[in-house]
Amino acid sequence: MQQICAQSHTGSYYAASVNHKTDYPQLRGEHSADVCVIGAGFTGVSTALHLAEKGYKVHIIEANRVGWGASGRNGGQIIGGISGEQRMAQELGQQGEKIMWDLRWRGHDIIRQRVEKYQIDCDLKWGYLDVAIKPRHLRSQQNEKNYLESHQFPHEVRHLSAAETAELIGTESYIGSLLNMGNGHLHPLNLCIGEALAACSLGATISEQTPVLRIERGAKARVISEQGSVIADSVVLAGNAYHLIEPELRNHLAPVNSFIIATEPLNDAQVERYNREDIAVCDPNFILEYFRLTADKRLLFGGRKTYFGSDPEHIKGMLLPKLRKHYPELAKLNIDYAWGGTIGVTVNRVPQLGKLDDNIFFSQGYSGHGVNVTHLAGQIMADAVSGTLETMDIFAQVKPISIPGLRRLHKPAVSLGMLYYRLKDLL
Repeated sequence: MQQICAQSHTGSYYAASVNHKTDYPQLRGEHSADVCVIGAGFTGVSTALHLAEKGYKVHIIEANRVGWGASGRNGGQIIGGISGEQRMAQELGQQGEKIMWDLRWRGHDIIRQRVEKYQIDCDLKWGYLDVAIKPRHLRSQQNEKNYLESHQFPHEVRHLSAAETAELIGTESYIGSLLNMGNGHLHPLNLCIGEALAACSLGATISEQTPVLRIERGAKARVISEQGSVIADSVVLAGNAYHLIEPELRNHLAPVNSFIIATEPLNDAQVERYNREDIAVCDPNFILEYFRLTADKRLLFGGRKTYFGSDPEHIKGMLLPKLRKHYPELAKLNIDYAWGGTIGVTVNRVPQLGKLDDNIFFSQGYSGHGVNVTHLAGQIMADAVSGTLETMDIFAQVKPISIPGLRRLHKPAVSLGMLYYRLKDLL
């Protein structure tokens, strides 16, 4: 994640409960690698681990800390699907649906395999409830259920009535829901750091607190920081919403802010009433709300907002009324943590994977499906670096919509976009 000044982690619940605090050295002097990955979030770390497993010498450069950006501060929900996948399927023609079916779940499989293979302690649990607010949401859920069943989805999927939903999660806010036991939730920062440790165990190296200043292109690229450089055969740009190096990419991506609060731990009776099955919950709006329990039984509640700051008291003030709308009985709980982060949203909602040069690759713009799709993207980037471009080309053929000055004018642009989607949510 690229920033002008290196920073430590935000004051999130995840940073406070992390299993391992990283302290990799800053980049000093000249180094060489087969591949230099810029950004140590899920995309960068997943790419590096895939490449290390293939035998590549990989060096990751991170401006702040491993998992510092959205990868280490998101809602922790593992949601199947790729934003914009229907458009991608149409572009692919007759085989489009089959190809996209495999891709939409591959990130889940990668996470499952890595947690087991490398024994990553990240509170991985399965179970996800897509709740309905309007009748059209119920129709969409029925279509999703039909789609899953037509592809012999191997996990439990079932509709819940309004009463069943209320009985399961202790609120009458919803008119029904779709339970999917193939989706789930986890501690994202512990997963990201665990994968970084796994990559290092295979020979990868990491530099933290090292903002990249520029990339000198050539047959071998040179990635330059203030006090050092890495010469590499290939470079992978994995900064997503925090990317500041290549102007060509910045106008393709709108940074959208998401905020989360975490309560004090619930007691056993509250856990039994409000989420006894320990599932993740999310509504279908663009300006959405989502919540779940943490491993120590805190209620974690989040949503997207036009606010662009990071003041914890302001974040509490925005989210507490929404939490109390669903759970007025929990109004007296202390809010122990409040934090925010930025996700990358593309104008056409399709993730952007491709090349800036023969040996410079990029991946960004997951539009809210980051935990799953970043792990898929890491595999695709690693394959592309090693010469297998077919899957990357599926994404690259959907051309991004570029808005000149989008990064510089992102605050008014995002505010207008959020207003547009708020109106759509109300219909």
